[in-house]
Amino acid sequence: MDAADLDRRARTLSGCIPPLLVSRLLELGHEQEVEFQARRGEWFCAREWARLLGDRGRQAQALEVLAPYVATGWWPAGQAQAELLESWGRAAEAIALARPYARVGGFKLEFLARLLARHGRRDEAVGLLSAGIEDPALATALVEVAEGTGRDEDVAALLAARIPARHRCDEPWCCRGLDPDTAIGLLAVIRERQGRLDEAIALLRTRQVSSSGGRDRLADLLARHGRTGELRAYAAIEAHGNAARRLAELLEERGDLEGALAVYRQPDGPPAGGHPDTVELALLLARHGRGDEAIEVLRTLADAPGGAEDRIVHALCTQYAEHGRAREGVAHLDALRARRGGEEEEDVFRARLRLMADCGLLDEAIEQAGVYSGEDPGYAAGLIADLLAATGRTAEAVAILEQHAPYHHTALAGHLIELGRVEDAVALLQQREAEPFVPIWSGTFDAQPRP
Repeated sequence: MDAADLDRRARTLSGCIPPLLVSRLLELGHEQEVEFQARRGEWFCAREWARLLGDRGRQAQALEVLAPYVATGWWPAGQAQAELLESWGRAAEAIALARPYARVGGFKLEFLARLLARHGRRDEAVGLLSAGIEDPALATALVEVAEGTGRDEDVAALLAARIPARHRCDEPWCCRGLDPDTAIGLLAVIRERQGRLDEAIALLRTRQVSSSGGRDRLADLLARHGRTGELRAYAAIEAHGNAARRLAELLEERGDLEGALAVYRQPDGPPAGGHPDTVELALLLARHGRGDEAIEVLRTLADAPGGAEDRIVHALCTQYAEHGRAREGVAHLDALRARRGGEEEEDVFRARLRLMADCGLLDEAIEQAGVYSGEDPGYAAGLIADLLAATGRTAEAVAILEQHAPYHHTALAGHLIELGRVEDAVALLQQREAEPFVPIWSGTFDAQPRP
C-alpha cells in the first residue's frame, strides 16, 4: 500500500470504489463485500467499515482495518483514525496521533488545534494557531478557539496588524496570506462576541468585498441582533442582493410572510437586478404552499425579453415537476425552443427529458435524447440510461451503458449494484486505473508580498 497511490485514487475517484457506491453497498446489505475490499486496499471501504465496527463496539478490529493505511503516513487515514478515537472517548490517543502530522502546518495543524480546544486545551491551541496567523484557515480557527480563553485582545491585535490603513487589494493575487477583508471579518467576530456591536458594524462597513459564498457578514450580524431597520437600509444599497435575501429570511423566520415577499417584490429592488430575487421569491412562495404563484412568477420572467436564462428555466421546470404539472412544463419548453429558433441549452434539455418522463412520454424522450446527441452515441447512452433508471427500468439502462462502459463506468457500476451484480460492479471500477495528477498551472508566482 502506497500513500501517493492512495492519495491519487482518493482525489480522482478513479480505480477505486467511490464513497457514494460504498454507502449504497452497505445500504443494500453487502457488508461482506465492503469488508473484503477494505482489506484489499479500497480506502473508502476501509473508512466506512472501520466506522461501522466502532459503532458496534469492536474498536480493536476497527483500528486493525485502518492500520495498514495509517502506516503509509497518508494524512486522511491518520485523520480518520483520530476522529474515531475521539468519538470513542480516547482523545489523548487522538491528539498523540495527530501531533506529528501537524508539524507541517496547514489544515493538519488546524485539525490538531481544534481537537485540543474540544478537550480543554484551548490555550495550547491558541498558541499553535497564533504562529500561523497568515493562513486564512488557521486565522479563522484561532478566532473560534480563542473564545472563552481571555485571549481575545491578543488575537485582535494580531488581526489589526494585518489591516493596512490605506491599501486595498485590486486583484486576486495582490496580498499573500491573510488578506485585509478576511482580517476585518474575523476582527468583527471578536468585537461582536465582546458586545461591541457598533465597532463590529463599523469594521464590516470598511470591507472592499462585502459578500462571499452568497452570504454577507454585515447582513448576518444585523439579523442576529434584530437590527431590522439597519438591515433594511443596508439591503437597499448592497450590490449583490445578499442583504435583501437575509432580510427576507429574517422576516420569514418571524412569521411575516407578506413582509418577506415584499422584499423581493420591490419595484426598484437591490442593485443586483431582478433575476436572483425572482427565483428567491418563487422558492419562498413554494415553501409556503403557493406553488401556482411560484410557477407564474418564474414563467412571467422566462417569457420576458432576456429572461429565459438557464437558471430561471431550470427553476421553472423544477416547480412544474414538483407540482404535478409536467405536461405544462413540456409545452412551455416547446414554446421557448420555438422562440429560440429550435435551440436549447444542455441543462434545459435535460430538464425537458425529466418532465417528459414524468408525464408518460418516456419513449418520446428517449427518441429526442438520441437526436439531440447527434454523432455522440456515448453521450446519448448516458441520457437514455438516466431516463430508464429513473423510471425503474434499470436492467435496460445497464444494457445500454454496457455498450459504452469506459464512458459511463461509475453510473454503470451503480446500476449493477442495484441489480445485485456486485462483483461485476467492483471489477468495472477497479479496472479503471487512476491517472497521475498534472497541475494546470505550470508557471510561478512572485513570492514577495506587495506593500
